[in-house]
Amino acid sequence: MWLAVHLHHGLKQLMGRWQPLTAPKFPPFVRALPQPSPSRRRRRVAVSVTPMASTATTRRRPRRGSKGPNADLCRTLTDCTRRGDAAAAMAAFDAAVSDADADAPLRLAAHQYNQLLHLLAAADLSSFPGPAAAADARRVFDHMLQAGAPPSEATITSLARVTAAADDPGSSAADEAFELVATMKDKYGLSPRLRSYGPVLAAFRRAGEAAKAYAVEAHMTASGVSPEEPELAALLDVSSRAGDADKVYEYMHKLRQIVDCVSEETAGVVEAWFRSDKAAMAGKSEWNAAQVKDAIVANGGGCHRLGWLGIGPWTVQRVRVGADDQCGGCRYRLACIDIDMEETQRFADSVAGLALERETKTNFSRFQEWLEANKEYQAIVDGANIALYQQNFAEGGFSLTQLDAVITEVRDRYHGKWPLIILHNKRISKLMENASNRHLIETWRTNGALYTSPSGSNDDWYWLYAAIKLNCLLVTNDEMRDHIFELLGSPFFPKWKQRHRVKYTFNKGKAVLVMPPPYSSEIQESEVGSWHIPMEEKSGDERGRIWLCIGRGGSCKEHGEVPTTNGVVHEIPPTEASNLVQQRLAENKDESITGKRKDRD
Repeated sequence: MWLAVHLHHGLKQLMGRWQPLTAPKFPPFVRALPQPSPSRRRRRVAVSVTPMASTATTRRRPRRGSKGPNADLCRTLTDCTRRGDAAAAMAAFDAAVSDADADAPLRLAAHQYNQLLHLLAAADLSSFPGPAAAADARRVFDHMLQAGAPPSEATITSLARVTAAADDPGSSAADEAFELVATMKDKYGLSPRLRSYGPVLAAFRRAGEAAKAYAVEAHMTASGVSPEEPELAALLDVSSRAGDADKVYEYMHKLRQIVDCVSEETAGVVEAWFRSDKAAMAGKSEWNAAQVKDAIVANGGGCHRLGWLGIGPWTVQRVRVGADDQCGGCRYRLACIDIDMEETQRFADSVAGLALERETKTNFSRFQEWLEANKEYQAIVDGANIALYQQNFAEGGFSLTQLDAVITEVRDRYHGKWPLIILHNKRISKLMENASNRHLIETWRTNGALYTSPSGSNDDWYWLYAAIKLNCLLVTNDEMRDHIFELLGSPFFPKWKQRHRVKYTFNKGKAVLVMPPPYSSEIQESEVGSWHIPMEEKSGDERGRIWLCIGRGGSCKEHGEVPTTNGVVHEIPPTEASNLVQQRLAENKDESITGKRKDRD
């Protein structure tokens, strides 16, 4: 009581002495700090209060790890998927189905049904027999549909895979698997993928049912799905065992279009066919040699597609290619294969179409007309790329000396014949100011070796179109990776570039041309009916690559003439061929800077 009276008295004294102040007096360091405005203080209070008010009405999320419907089964499926334990996953699924109430049946998410099906499709058949796995997969799929979970392409593919693996003698498992894949579009609106067809083809291959395998391929084609090497190997094998020589020939050429070099498994399938009695009987003893040669040229140099030539047993060898680019088994000189004439024309038309969209139409049309009247060139020279090669130093510039050295080397290779040099008009105007340059340029003009792209144009379109249209070589170090070449989007472009681009470097001022590879590591069918099939070489050493050399007795013979592919003559002296690898290594060192500036005003 005494303390309360004393405090009340002291408070009255303090209130009597209090005088209002105009501003609070803070120490200097406090006054220097920015003070929040009342409005900002109010906003902070409002923000801090709002979550508290909403907390009372917002439903809290269950904490991670809390028990939810089917939580134990979900964890078990995830664990079994990690371990690849299909049996344990199915045991957990069956237990969950039997324990579920009639009023609340088991329902899983679509991805959990897919987990089960994937486990069954990938199960080890020694511990989980195919028929049992297939029966379990059907039960899972039926449960999925009853639960209303939407199937995906992966669902049907896994179900087809496990169904096709059920190899009971006389069963229709493969037919059932094909039915699943063939009807997924109509039943579920799903498009099959390449992986959907593989197990079905494998099943028909094991069963030796060629007609059904062909039906699978036909369905793939209708669905816009292209087979790859494993699928083509299966089709080759099933048609080979059926003795269907025409189908084997068809699939050999499809394989040639899809892959460059074959795997060991595919090589075994090919060898088995050519060693068979049916292969020995397939073919014809007489054919029109001129027609075969014309067909080879039209097809780019690698095949004629006119059927089996010759009759009698085949000889199959595994060989390497010698330093002279000839087969080590039969001494046949391998070809440098190009895109075929139809592809070349389509490629030229696509480049012209893009150029006409992006260049001044009259300028490029004029160039097309001029080129149509001047078709005799065997090489096109990207003048700016050569003249600017490694010129990014203080005294560097547009080196006409370098360009002249390359042109001289090209002329020496082609017995004095002039190439077509493409240069931008802006470059020529500047170069003509120098007397020595003017004399050189006038020499080119006099010999019809120079075409100047007009102001405002990109000369890339001009030299690229000329090389494709005239089907000749292109001298440039340009890797052709920028946006212009991305626009092409043509499947022919990489192959065309490999066959037509001539790279260059300089050795003590002398130009050194690095020609395209002397032969192509691709499946080749010769004019006498022999076959040469390269196998995969993981080391990257081309000279170490194994080839299948396949021919009838005496059909493979040495061809000494210079190989011609699609009209392009590749003259490779033996010394140059043997030193090709060393030249490429030196060229790669020098090529860290290949600067090509775009000539555009």
